Amino acid sequence: MRRNRFPVSEDTPFNWRVIFQLIPYLSEFKGRVFFAILCLVGAKVASVGLPFILKHIVDDLNLETPTEQLVAVPIALVVAYGIVRFANVLFGEIRDTLFGRVTERAMRRIGLKVFQHLHSLDLSFHLNRQTGGLSRDIERGTTGISFLLRFLIFNIGPTLIEIALVVGLLYSQYGFSFAAIIFGAVLLYITFSVKATDWRTKYVREVNQADSSSNSRAIDSLLNYETVKYFNNEDFESKRYDVDLSGWESARRKNRLTLFALNGGQALIISLAMTSMMLLAAINVTKETMTIGDFVLINAFTMQIFMPLNFLGFVYREVRGSLANIENMFSLLNRESKVVDTDDAQPLVVNSADIHFKQVQFHYEPERPILKGLDFCIKAGQKVAVVGESGAGKSTIIKLLFRFYDVTHGEINIDGQNISSVTQHSLRKHIAIVPQDTVLFNDTLFENVRYGRPDATTEEVNEAIRLAHLKQFIESLPKGKDTMVGERGLKLSGGEKQRVAIARAILKQSPILVFDEATSSLDSQSEQAILQALKEISLGHTSLVIAHRLSTIVDADNILVMENGAVVEQGTHTQLIQKEGLYKAMWTTQQKQTPDNTVGQDIG
Repeated sequence: MRRNRFPVSEDTPFNWRVIFQLIPYLSEFKGRVFFAILCLVGAKVASVGLPFILKHIVDDLNLETPTEQLVAVPIALVVAYGIVRFANVLFGEIRDTLFGRVTERAMRRIGLKVFQHLHSLDLSFHLNRQTGGLSRDIERGTTGISFLLRFLIFNIGPTLIEIALVVGLLYSQYGFSFAAIIFGAVLLYITFSVKATDWRTKYVREVNQADSSSNSRAIDSLLNYETVKYFNNEDFESKRYDVDLSGWESARRKNRLTLFALNGGQALIISLAMTSMMLLAAINVTKETMTIGDFVLINAFTMQIFMPLNFLGFVYREVRGSLANIENMFSLLNRESKVVDTDDAQPLVVNSADIHFKQVQFHYEPERPILKGLDFCIKAGQKVAVVGESGAGKSTIIKLLFRFYDVTHGEINIDGQNISSVTQHSLRKHIAIVPQDTVLFNDTLFENVRYGRPDATTEEVNEAIRLAHLKQFIESLPKGKDTMVGERGLKLSGGEKQRVAIARAILKQSPILVFDEATSSLDSQSEQAILQALKEISLGHTSLVIAHRLSTIVDADNILVMENGAVVEQGTHTQLIQKEGLYKAMWTTQQKQTPDNTVGQDIG
C-alpha cells in the first residue's frame, strides 16, 4: 500500500500539508482555474476603484455653483459607479460558476478515492470500525474540502491582496497616519483571529468526536432493532444514547462560548480601527486639508477593508474547522492495509483448482494461536469438509483462503501458486462462497442475485434462481423479482437469504466453491432440495465445506475433524465412524438430537 505523502497530525496549528494534498485535484480543469483567477483580479480592480469614483461624485456635487456641464459630470460618474459595481458582482459570480465545477469534481475524486481505499483495507479494520462515525467523518471531510477549495483560494488570498492595495493607496494619497491605522488594525485582527481560532480548534474536534459517537450509537442500535426488542432494552438504549448526547451538548456549549470570545474580540478591534479612521478624517476635513469626498472615500475604504476582513475571520475559522474535519478523512487514506499485494503479484491462473494448506499457522494475537500447523490437500473436483466444535478454527480457514488475513506461518497454494504472491482480486474471482450469515443490499431480489456477477445476463440470473430453488418463492411474492429486500435483507427469512446466497454462488461460476454452514437456516425439506442442487453445481468444482450438521457431508471425499486449531482426525464418513473417535462422538450426539437422519444418504 502506497504511503500517504503528507501524514496528518492533529498537533499542527494550521496543516498546510492537507492543502498541498488537494492541489493535484485542481489540475483536471486548469483552464477553468485560470479564467476564474482572471475574474477574481477583475473583481478586485473594480472593488478598489469604487471608492475613488464615489469621492469624485461627492466632490462634484458639493460645488457651491454647479453648472449644467458640471452637473453632467457627477451623473456620468454615478453611471460609471453603477457599471463598476455591477462588474464587481458579475466577475464574482462568473468566478464562482467557473470554479464550482472544479470543486465538485475534486469532491467526487476524493470521495471515490476514500471509498476505494476503505474497500482495500483488511478485514480487521472493518471489524473494529464504527459505521456511523466513519460515514460522518467522510461526509464532513468532503464538505470541508469544498469549503477549503472555494474560500481559501478565492477569499483569504484575494482579501489580503486587497488590503495591501488599500494600505498602499492610503499611504500615497493621504499619508502615513491612515495607512498605519489600517495596517496596524489588520495585523492585530489577523493575529488575534489566528491565535484565538487555533486555541478553540480543540473544542471543534470535541464537538465532531461527540457528534460521531452519538451518531454511531444511534445507527448501531437501529441496525440491531430486533435484538433491542427481543430483550426489552429500549430504555437501556435510550439512556446510552442520551449519555452520548449529553457529551455532545457539553462540547457544543464550550464551542459556543469560545466562539463568543473570538467574535467579541474581533468586533472590538474593528470598532476601534473604524472610529480612529473616521475621527482622523473628520479632523482633516475641518482643517480643510481634505474634502468631503475624501472623507467619503476614507469611510468607503475602511468599510471595504473591514467587511471582507470580518468575513476573513469567519473564513479562517471555517477553514480551521474544515481542516479539523478533513484530517480524519485523510487519516483513513494514511491507514495501510495489513494484507497487500506484492509489487510483482501476478493474476492467479487456475487449471485444476487443487488447494493445499502447508503447515499453516495463524493467530490474531500471539498469545492466542488459532491454527496450529494445518496441513491438508483438496484435489481437483474433490469435496472436503471441515467439522469441529465452535472455536476450533473452521471459519478462520475460509478467511485465510480468501486472504482476508495473511498466514502467520506456512502457505496456502492453489494449483501450486502461493496465494500471497498473486493479486487478491484474481484470487477471490476464482472462489465462490455461500456464507452462513448472508447480508443483502437494500435492493430488489433480482439485483441481489445478480450481485454474484454484475455483468450476467437476465437469462443467467434466472437460471441461477431456478437452480437455487428460489423461483417458487419469488413467484409467490406480489412484486416478484422486483421485491425490495430491505436494509441488510431484513424482510427475508434466514432460509430465504441463504437461497439468495446460493444463487449468487451459482451465478459467479467459480472453479472453487466454499460452503460455510450453507444450509444452517433451512428446514429439513428445503435442505434436501438445496443439497441436491449443491451436489449438481459442485460437479467438476473443488469444494470446501464448513459443516455443523454432519448429515450434510457424509458423501465428502475427505472430512477433517478439528479441535483447538489442529486436525485430530480425517477420512471419509465411514472411516471416521469406524475410528470411534471425536467424529463418532459428534455423530452420535447429533443422531440423538435428529433421529430421522440416515447414514450414507445421497447428499451433495
